[in-house]
Formats: sequence, structure tokens, C-alpha cells
Amino acid sequence: MSELLDPRDLPARFEDEAALEDFMTMPSQPLIDDLAGVDGDIIILGVGGKMGPTLARLAKRAAPDKRVVGVARFSEPDLPAALEQVGVETIRCDLLDREAVADLPKLANVVYMAGRKFGSSGGEELTWAMNVEVPAIVAEAFRDSRIVAFSTGNVYPLSPLSGMPATEDTPLAPVPGDYAYSCVGRERMFQYFSGRHGTAGAMIRLNYAIDTRYGVLYDIASKVWAGQPVDVTMGHVNVIWQGDANAQALRALRHCTSPYLALNVTGPETLSVRALAETFARRFDKPVQITGEEAADALLSNTSRAAELFGYPMVSVNPMIDWVADWVSQGQAALGKPTHFETRDGKY
Repeated sequence: MSELLDPRDLPARFEDEAALEDFMTMPSQPLIDDLAGVDGDIIILGVGGKMGPTLARLAKRAAPDKRVVGVARFSEPDLPAALEQVGVETIRCDLLDREAVADLPKLANVVYMAGRKFGSSGGEELTWAMNVEVPAIVAEAFRDSRIVAFSTGNVYPLSPLSGMPATEDTPLAPVPGDYAYSCVGRERMFQYFSGRHGTAGAMIRLNYAIDTRYGVLYDIASKVWAGQPVDVTMGHVNVIWQGDANAQALRALRHCTSPYLALNVTGPETLSVRALAETFARRFDKPVQITGEEAADALLSNTSRAAELFGYPMVSVNPMIDWVADWVSQGQAALGKPTHFETRDGKY
């Protein structure tokens, strides 16, 4: 396999997590070209989450001459050394600490990945602090930088299957709940400081990035493998390979505007949860248990705007299904972080 991501040369499977992460951090030529067209170095705030470490490695591989700095509290003790080993500098920082954020290096390009979703029910005050106060602190401190901020498709209402999925112009009217409302608050904070200071940015409204260890496909496949029922009430989903989602976020640095450019980032296909469960059942030669009936609406996004800027994702649905089926059937590692994609009441 080459050192550049090429959709015509995808692996058949991944032997282990090292092979998986090496593939997810392989840059494409368009990503290399776009980062070459962006002046300055990159700081990633909230690098310690599910996607942050691979985004940081991807940025460094795509732009080896740029300084790439990852910032987090680093609750995973081995992560800083792993990032440093591949050329990513690390800084420990609690982003709720205004003075500590003020002391961070003010690099030209910010990728903001901090946020809180699961555990919001019963810990609402921390969810609001992380999703609203931290963006305000960061937007003020990095007002002279470009900021690409990760948001979520949960800011939209559910889309009727008979109509168009949510576009970036769909009014933000989520299913009621502290998580989704606080995510609208996150966007409003970045918008406010963009208007106040002229900060250029992009808002990445992400729906269901996956790899073989977590995500909607993993959730469905692992339930089928274990003989557990698959709930199809939230009957349709969008998914995108984590490497593609990270690449689009980094490429968005070249398209930042004030007011912020909003971008739906996910796969272009609307996938049936029932059909996915049946597909994994055939792969595993196991029966599938289905519970519930498909609702008339679902959390879905239209990605036409992102496709105009970046083209379609490099990894399509079929390879993702192949990889996840193989990974689950081999008993490979899982992150233990279910997506709760079935949730329709806004409580996480």
C-alpha cells in the first residue's frame, strides 16, 4: 500500500489496532495540498477524545513541516508519549481554566474538538460548562486564529424520511435535551465572537464517524454477533469513516469565513438500520433479532455543501461493513463507547 490514501487501494482487513490507526492517519493528496495552502501551524484543543489522536497524527503526516500541538487534560496517561513519538507536541490543560487557555500558544489554526455528550443526564451543569463556557473562553483567547470547531448533527430536528435531510440552512431546532441545546449554545458562542472579532471559522456538524472499534456499524454488528436485539426505531442513519471526517475537518481550515461556514460532515448515503443488521447477520451466519418499528423520521444530514468542497468520502460504506464484520468476528478490541444512536428523546 502507498503512503497516500487512495480509494482504489484499500486494505481487505486490519490485523490489529496499529494497522487500523496507521490507515486512518494516511493522508490523501487533496489534504496535503489544502494544508499546504493554509499559513501557520495547528493547535488541536481537546485532542484526547475518540477522534483527536488520529486527527493529530493525520495533520502531522499531511503537513510534516508544520508544528502540530495537541491540548487536553490527558486522562489517558500513555497518550502524550504516543503523540510526541509521532511529532505532535502535547500540552496538559483544563480548557475550563481561563488563565491556562490564555497561556496556550496562539497558533494560526485551531481545531476545536472538546465537548461532552454521554453522562449529560444527571450532570447537566458540566455539559453546559463544557459545551458553552469552554467555546466562549476559546473563541475569545484565539480570536486572531482560524477556528474549525466540531459540532454535531444533533443541533437539527429529526428529518422526515419522505423529505430532504437537514441542510446547513435548516433552522437549529433539536430534539429537546440538555446535550443538544448546549451544542446549539456552543455554535452560538463561536458565532458571537466571530462577529465581535471577525474571527474566521468553520462549524463541523458531524454525524456518526466510525472506525472498526466503535460507531453505529460496530454497535449493530456487535449486537448481532452477541445475539442481542437491534432496535430499529431510529431506523436510518448516516455514517462516515473517521479518517474521512478528520480529513474534511482539517481541509476546512482552507475555507474558514466570518461568519462561520457551517458544514455537514457525514456519509452521503441514508442507511437502513434493519438492512445493516441483516447484512451483519448474513456475514456472521447468525440469526438477527429486531425490536421496534422504524419511525417516520431520523437524525439525517445532507452533505451537498461538503461534497462541493471536498468530493465524496474516500471510504465508502461497503468497505466499512467488511472491516467491521471482520473485526467483530475476530474478537478485536473495542473502545466500549456505544453511540446510543437509537436515542430519540434527547437524553444521553
